[in-house]
Amino acid sequence: MGTEEAPMAYPLGAVERAMKVQEVVLRTLDGKLSWLQAADIPGRSPRSIRRLRWNVSGPRSCGQVHGMASIMAEQMEDLAGTAVRVTPERDQADEWAVVLAAGNIPHRLRPRLDGWALIVSTRDAEAAREALDAYERENIADTVDVDADAVAPVPGAAVVGVAIGLLLIGFFAVTGTRAGRSIWFERGGADAERIVAGEWWRTVTALTLHADAPHVIGNAGASAVLVGAVGHQLGPGVGLCVLLLAGAGGNALTAAAHGTHHDSVGASTAMFGAIGILGATRVVSRGRRRAARTSWMVLAASLALLALLGTSPGSDLLAHLFGLLLGGVLGLAAAPAMRRPLRPLVQWALAVAALAVVVGAWLRALS
Repeated sequence: MGTEEAPMAYPLGAVERAMKVQEVVLRTLDGKLSWLQAADIPGRSPRSIRRLRWNVSGPRSCGQVHGMASIMAEQMEDLAGTAVRVTPERDQADEWAVVLAAGNIPHRLRPRLDGWALIVSTRDAEAAREALDAYERENIADTVDVDADAVAPVPGAAVVGVAIGLLLIGFFAVTGTRAGRSIWFERGGADAERIVAGEWWRTVTALTLHADAPHVIGNAGASAVLVGAVGHQLGPGVGLCVLLLAGAGGNALTAAAHGTHHDSVGASTAMFGAIGILGATRVVSRGRRRAARTSWMVLAASLALLALLGTSPGSDLLAHLFGLLLGGVLGLAAAPAMRRPLRPLVQWALAVAALAVVVGAWLRALS
């Protein structure tokens, strides 16, 4: 009389591995492989461990379970590919996918219990890991460069640009338009012949004069944005000093280039100096490894702004160009202020000194 064979119990480790393989196979192949199934041992509580009941005849042993698990794991690796990265964040997984797409490495994202897996074929696994490792090394290096070069903003630095703009508008209310031929324009305009003759103060005073209302409003608006940005990068004191040098230096170079029969007014030269300064600080902040490539991009963008904003009818293109180039040079020279920022007290002292130079230039012009 035959007896019913009781289910055999296998070691826990082998059972768990076999169950994992079974689960993956059944889920992936949509139940087409039915030779393996899981069942609870009769009489056990729901918390008891699960054991396997094989539905095939023949000998069953722990070694056979191990062998089946190993074979099925290899088959599933071939079917599903290799997971080169796993993350719980979908955004991070998408970023990795973009990196592989840029390297022409076929891939796909697959959700798992532990997050999102980036899957590639086995033959592409090594190349994918190398591409992702190189991308992460570059990101870490760039972050270190930017953090090392970043400047701690001085409280109130952003307000400086607005304050300068308001001062320009207020001074325009005093001087009037250029058509009025007031003493301010006669004594303070950037007359090239007189500057070359030694009246250096005109390079400074001309920055505060404007021909008409649209002229001053445009430069006041530019000041609110550009001067504030320079103050944020270099600090209000260093920023104003460098801007003043760029504007006055641009006027001096323009006077030297023209020699005679040239007279201009306006803060536009200093505003283009601000564009040059910001471009230079951008190059420095990107770090040494990418400085060469970034410098060409910044130069192209700056020249595009010059063509867009600095070539309108009645504008002094040469002064704008000199201001832009001189601002770039001075921005590079002032770059250490980004890595070793001065104390706020020193910054504000330099800001007051820059304004004092403007006042002193006007006192000399009117004396």
